[in-house]
Amino acid sequence: MIQKGMVQFSRILVGALFIFSGFVKLVDPIGSQYKFQEYFSESVLNMEFLIPFALLFAIVLIVAEILLGVMILIGYKSKLTVWSLLVLSLIFLFLTWYSAFYNKVTDCGCFGDAIKLTPWETFYKNVILIGFIIILLVNIKFIKPIFKGQIPKLITFLSLATFLFIVQHVLTHLPLIDFRAYAIGNNLQEGMKYPKDGSIPPVHDFMLEDMQEDLAPILLEKEKVLLVIIYNLKKADAAGFSEIKKVSEKAMKQGYTVYGVSASFSDDLSIAKEKYNLPFEFLFCDETALKTMIRANPGVIILNKGTVTQKKNWVDVKEINF
Repeated sequence: MIQKGMVQFSRILVGALFIFSGFVKLVDPIGSQYKFQEYFSESVLNMEFLIPFALLFAIVLIVAEILLGVMILIGYKSKLTVWSLLVLSLIFLFLTWYSAFYNKVTDCGCFGDAIKLTPWETFYKNVILIGFIIILLVNIKFIKPIFKGQIPKLITFLSLATFLFIVQHVLTHLPLIDFRAYAIGNNLQEGMKYPKDGSIPPVHDFMLEDMQEDLAPILLEKEKVLLVIIYNLKKADAAGFSEIKKVSEKAMKQGYTVYGVSASFSDDLSIAKEKYNLPFEFLFCDETALKTMIRANPGVIILNKGTVTQKKNWVDVKEINF
């Protein structure tokens, strides 16, 4: 009885943890893409040839993680599920050990932007998790489906379809839940304040520089500001510039201060400005900061005295309320 109880406790714990970990990444798969790109970079694993496939890796990992969590809870294909959980956890264990030991990636992204853990905290979490998975592996005969017949199979495939639909939706639009410091309703000036413990503030590396100065302090005091975020011009979706032009012109007629913000070279931006007849000037900001601000390229952020009031991918800029 105690043995069965321990198995069921481990089953619920592992399943819930995998579902939670997968869900917070499912709502923002681009964040996981950036994390894979960091792992594949020359300074970490030196596997730069995999960087173009980072988004694919992220989607497969996220969907597998959350789906396995569902499968272990409902008891579908228990042997395959438990072994898959073990393999996935061992991969996580290696990556977090590597990050911690060599101090390569300060945040593994295991819980997306929802919960921040140090590499060593994540490593020890994975060690404990693998311990519970081994309990399941040794006692796999006690893992039975909670539903009869084809219901577990149906739940699994419906879950998979749902997760893939969510991925497609957030990649087309924006994350369903924004855990970052630039979320709608957050004030950027407040986010720039240093916490009492002296740690890095949530909003950092946020500068809006022209050729002479940082305009961020000025723009964050204005009531009507629209920023067109193009973190990398070469990677931007060119199909979006016509919509960006329309919404920028509309905003200007409504009295908004409009700027483009990018980390690309000024010469390239000047060419793009002329090519797409964009009605605004560009400011410079760090690329990582821009990727954190919005998961779109191009995308639009609207500020009111430093508070984020609206964020849209270019495909949705027609929905902006001025």
